[in-house]
Amino acid sequence: MLSLNFPGYHFRFKSSENKQQIFDIIRKKFVSLQPEEWVRQHVIHFLIEDKKYPISLINVEKTLSVNGLRKRYDVVVFNTDGSILILVECKSPSVLISQDVFDQIARYNLKMQAEYLMVTNGIDHFYCNMNYKEEKYSFLRQIPDFSR
Repeated sequence: MLSLNFPGYHFRFKSSENKQQIFDIIRKKFVSLQPEEWVRQHVIHFLIEDKKYPISLINVEKTLSVNGLRKRYDVVVFNTDGSILILVECKSPSVLISQDVFDQIARYNLKMQAEYLMVTNGIDHFYCNMNYKEEKYSFLRQIPDFSR
C-alpha cells in the first residue's frame, strides 16, 4: 500500500482467499484492505496513538439517515457525554479533496452536529472547528488532543 502522510503505525494483516485484510482495532475484526480502508486505519491509529482518544469513544462505519437516504460515516469520536466531538471523512489517496467532499461531510454533519470535522485522503488533511451559533467554521492546523 501507498505510504501516507501519517506517522508509522503497527498494523496486523492477513490474507484470505487471495485478498489482503487489515485488523480494525475498533470493530475487532479483519476487514478488506482497500485504499480508503488503508486511510481509515491510519486515522484510527492517529486518533488513538497520537491524539490519545480512548478506543471506547471511537466508532467506525455506522449507518445514518440523511434526507431519508441511508449513508455511512467513516469515523466518529464521541465526547464522554455521548455528543459527537469529531466527524471524520476518509477518501482513497487517489481522490482529491474537493468541494464535493466537503459538501458530503457537511450534509452528514447537519444531522450529527460534531464540534470538529476532519477530511483526509491520507495525503492531505483538513480540520475544521464548527461554530453553530454564528453558522460558520474555521480551518485549524490540527484537531485537539483528548482531554479528560
